[in-house]
Amino acid sequence: MSTTDDKQTRSCVSCGINIAGTNAAAFKCPDCGAQIYRCAKCRKQSNLYECPDCGFTGP
Repeated sequence: MSTTDDKQTRSCVSCGINIAGTNAAAFKCPDCGAQIYRCAKCRKQSNLYECPDCGFTGP
């Protein structure tokens, strides 16, 4: 996957907005290691997220 494709697929796992170019967090799922992205608003509000690969849920 190219860097351009990667930027286009970055969306908040909680709310679904495109996070390219925003103050977002990127981290690996504690269970399976898949890359997860969250926008600043969802992080601040402690919205729940679910890993799209394994279904792990976190705050």
